[in-house]
Amino acid sequence: MCHRLLGEARLYAAELKYDEDLAAQAKAAGCLKCSGRLDSAPFARKPRGATTRLPDGFEWRFSFCCAVDGCRKRHTPPSIRFLGRRVYLGAVVVLATAMQQGVTPVRARRLKELLGVSPLTLARWREWWRTTFAESAFWKEMRARFASPPDASGFPLTLLERFGPEEDGRLLALLRFLAPLSTPAGYLPDQRF
Repeated sequence: MCHRLLGEARLYAAELKYDEDLAAQAKAAGCLKCSGRLDSAPFARKPRGATTRLPDGFEWRFSFCCAVDGCRKRHTPPSIRFLGRRVYLGAVVVLATAMQQGVTPVRARRLKELLGVSPLTLARWREWWRTTFAESAFWKEMRARFASPPDASGFPLTLLERFGPEEDGRLLALLRFLAPLSTPAGYLPDQRF
C-alpha cells in the first residue's frame, strides 16, 4: 500500500490543488489581525520521502504577509502536503507509521530503502501519534465527530481506516482532517472530511 500510493503522481497533484484552494481562501479572507490585504510570501521546503517526481511548485509552502504598514503579520494557511515542521511529506508520516505497526526488521529496512526514513524516526513518529496527538486538544475535540472513536494505540492505522475503503481517498481525507495541525493558527473554518 505505502510504496504504491507514495509513487503516484496524482496523489501529489491532488495535495497541491487542495493546498492551493486553502491558500486562495486565506488570501481572500485578508489579515486576521487588521483585515488588510495579504501579499504572497511563500517559502521553500525540501520535502523528503516522495518516491516519484513531485509536481512543479510542490516544494513551496504557501504563506502570506499583511500589506499594512505596522501590521505585516504572517499568515500561513493549513497544508495537507506538510505536517507541521516535519521535513517528510505528511503522506509519508501517515503511511510509513501505519506500516510500522507490526514492524519486522525486513519491513524497517524496506521503509529505509524506499523512503529514507530511519527506524529511530519511525519510532519517534509512532510515539507522537500515540501520545502527543492522542492527548492533544485537537484530537479531544475531533474524536467526538466519530460514532466510535478509533483506538489510539493503533494510530495512525486505526484512524486511517475510518476514512473510507479506498486507499487513495482515505489517505487524502485523513490529510485534510490533519491539516489544522500543519500550522500554529489551529483549526480550519467549516472543516469537512
